[in-house]
Amino acid sequence: MTHVMAKGANIALPVAAVRAVLRWHAAPGSPDVDASALLVGADGRVRSDADFVFYNQPRHPSGVVRHLPKHRTGPDGEIADTIEIELGKLPADVDRVVLAGSSEGGSFRAVPRLRVLLYDAAAGDGAPALAEFAVTDAEEVTALLAAELYRRDGGWKFRAVGQGYATGLVGLATDFGITVEDDAAPEAAAGPAEPTAPPAPHRAPDPRSEPGTYTLAPAVPLSTPPPPVAPPSTPPAPQPAYGYPQPPAQPAYGYPQQPYPQQPQPQPQPGYGYGYPPPPPAAPPVQPAPQEAFALPPQGPQFQPR
Repeated sequence: MTHVMAKGANIALPVAAVRAVLRWHAAPGSPDVDASALLVGADGRVRSDADFVFYNQPRHPSGVVRHLPKHRTGPDGEIADTIEIELGKLPADVDRVVLAGSSEGGSFRAVPRLRVLLYDAAAGDGAPALAEFAVTDAEEVTALLAAELYRRDGGWKFRAVGQGYATGLVGLATDFGITVEDDAAPEAAAGPAEPTAPPAPHRAPDPRSEPGTYTLAPAVPLSTPPPPVAPPSTPPAPQPAYGYPQPPAQPAYGYPQQPYPQQPQPQPQPGYGYGYPPPPPAAPPVQPAPQEAFALPPQGPQFQPR
């Protein structure tokens, strides 16, 4: 059964060796396409330039990755370019095999019916493909990261990518650590196409993204959070002038108003001298007792005048 895959989808591979085929329709005036493979470590780069397998270097030194001759297939004039990979024999430090393509004489937008087919290498020629990924949104680019094979939980998985490179095969290979001579690729002399967006470095699959879509762009760092805003400080209460009583504090606007305490009112004072109490009422004068007329007692003869 063939898994028809969308961009970003992935499937597990229960086979030890695969054939990855880049296939398209050879319409008049359409550009030619070449398939290639890059053996990439966990750091996202090749170990050496020998890890780049393409038409000028069709066999990896280990012999486990091979570029087969391009051939025409079927009565409809389609062309197939094939890469064979023995997954079970890849060195342990090879984390991924990137399946790429490059076009000569035009961009991938002008390549009709472009797709990636993945087959079990042990099956016969008439066996159906394990997976098929149609590249339908190719832009004005001359290099394409079509798909990849990568390790996961002791096995291998296949992911549909479909990421274009406006800088051509030279730009794609350089991003993975390949040293490319100026005359190594035809598109280098003519100059790269105008990029619609700068290509982002390829990244290893994130274990937390399984299953999920493939993301080439690096994660955007979170912006630095603004410094915490200090709480507004309460201004100090005004101090009363020396020697005067302090007025009562006014409540904040909008809060329940507290009744002011009633001050005792002074009692009215009678209208006497300022600040002095009224004099006590005058006592009535003491009337002397009436005295009787004084009369000497009768005198004896001895007291009579002589």
